[in-house]
Amino acid sequence: MSLTDFHRFKELARQENVVFFYTGYFSQSIVTAMGDSLRLRLASLDASQTARRKLFSVFVEMAQNVVHYSSDHLSASSAADHEIRMGSLWVGETDGQFYVVCANPITREGVEHIRAKLEPLRTMTNEEIKARYKEKLRAEGEAGSKGAGLGFLTVARDSSNPIEFDFVEENGSSPFTTFYLKATI
Repeated sequence: MSLTDFHRFKELARQENVVFFYTGYFSQSIVTAMGDSLRLRLASLDASQTARRKLFSVFVEMAQNVVHYSSDHLSASSAADHEIRMGSLWVGETDGQFYVVCANPITREGVEHIRAKLEPLRTMTNEEIKARYKEKLRAEGEAGSKGAGLGFLTVARDSSNPIEFDFVEENGSSPFTTFYLKATI
């Protein structure tokens, strides 16, 4: 990427009111540092305490999604847990609302599994999402999940609008599809 391209990217980020942006490899320590940075940045913004709490909650859940589920990782494939994984996360503000977007590569086989989890959340009411969240808290964790399966529910619960998501095919030789998730606070 040329310096001119970086300048255009910076200008676009300014126009889009990007508050925070990171792309690269994620680990728990990087997520902690990003959280500290975002917390300081949010303190300087004109947002209610509730909005800041929800924004931070969604930010952490999306960062954890990358750490736990991105298919592009640095760890040896024989390692029990690949905790250094590729992804992107950004926070912006538009029309008085914040949004958080995460993107990470997933296997093509994982697309329908994720779609099946997210599609129902788009049409559920906030009360239904909260009820499902409470059910999940009492239930056993989902097989293959690194948590209790609460991440997408937390994102949907804290969003003021239905969550948005997309899957974008990478170039033909890549085994990955890029998964995008957006929440508006």
